[in-house]
Amino acid sequence: MASLRFYTLEMSLPCLCPNPSSPIPISSRNNLLKKPDSSRIYKTLRISCSSSSTVTNQTQQSSFNDAEMKLIDALIGIQGRGKSASPKQLNDVESAVKVLEDLQGISNPTDSELIEGRWRLMFTTRPGTASPIQRTFTGVDVFTVFQDVYLKTTNDPRVSNIVKFSEFIGELKVEAAASIKDGKRVLFRFDRAAFALKFLPFKVPYPVPFRLLGDEAKGWLDTTYLSPSGNLRISRGNKGTTFVLQKETVPRQKLLATISQDKGVAEAIDEFLASNTNSAEDDYEVLEGSWQMIWSSQMYTDSWLENAANGLMGRQVIEKEGRIKFEVNIIPAFRFSMKGKFLKSRNSTYDLKMDDAAIIGGPFGYPIELTNNMELQILYTDEKMRISRGFDNIIFVHIREI
Repeated sequence: MASLRFYTLEMSLPCLCPNPSSPIPISSRNNLLKKPDSSRIYKTLRISCSSSSTVTNQTQQSSFNDAEMKLIDALIGIQGRGKSASPKQLNDVESAVKVLEDLQGISNPTDSELIEGRWRLMFTTRPGTASPIQRTFTGVDVFTVFQDVYLKTTNDPRVSNIVKFSEFIGELKVEAAASIKDGKRVLFRFDRAAFALKFLPFKVPYPVPFRLLGDEAKGWLDTTYLSPSGNLRISRGNKGTTFVLQKETVPRQKLLATISQDKGVAEAIDEFLASNTNSAEDDYEVLEGSWQMIWSSQMYTDSWLENAANGLMGRQVIEKEGRIKFEVNIIPAFRFSMKGKFLKSRNSTYDLKMDDAAIIGGPFGYPIELTNNMELQILYTDEKMRISRGFDNIIFVHIREI
């Protein structure tokens, strides 16, 4: 039987700031993800996550009030737009939805021009009576789902559901003729649908005979909350489904959506950091809590143990008095744990010394002789998301687990 090799790993990184006493200028913060050594092969580790979140920058969140922000933040970490939500996550979302519905928002939303336009679906409940398109496509994070609402700005009022597969593949559009019943309710009847695929010069009909469905093709949609800014909407359908939709997708949502699709992430991070520079000095603190890694610009090594020791897997747990722990679940009931200390060395930058490693199974621990010294620079953080640079100039994106 193969034996487990134990070894000591020592490493340190050079200074990451151009000047330890000054922040990174805006011009230097762009292109932060350029690889320092083109001979290395970089790979992406992606954990699917919801694209439903926001940034706390005051300017960027000005179009959302506190109650709306609470709902947006409640959606962080929910996969499949609600498909894989935990009971606690669902409860948090439902509570935030109830608060907004009690506030009412714009009165008679179906009479308001703010309801017109394209809405991006961020969350939906998924009862067994949900439509086939909802069951098939809305739970897939790599697809983008929209709803077009045009009631008064056209001679042909319609509500359409669009599933965008990608810029290169195309989309599916399911359309319904619509009419306004009252200030909140829209009546609709699905009447046509088709795939518009980039590689075909014609549309492919969606194989559902709407005319033969009778009342099954009919339905209604109540708008129970429309924000005064026109950027957030909550709707409830005739089959008991709740929808949360947005017009304006704030920067953090855009970044997490890009990570979930695993395309152009480095560029999206550059753009996000460039738009979130502080007017004074950047001095981000390491916030306490459990932080799950969802993306890294990492280079894999041949050693699983070394990857774990460098924080390239699992989560970071930040504790009081400068304590930090890396945790990686190996198999059920077994995990890798490595504890250490961190000390702030300059603005947004910390020295980490990890020197207490073990494989833990149940109540028992098996010590591993492993030491790791590294530097951690916080490029951006808020209460929900953190972007940092760590071992070997690798960029990490973590979300805070609540």
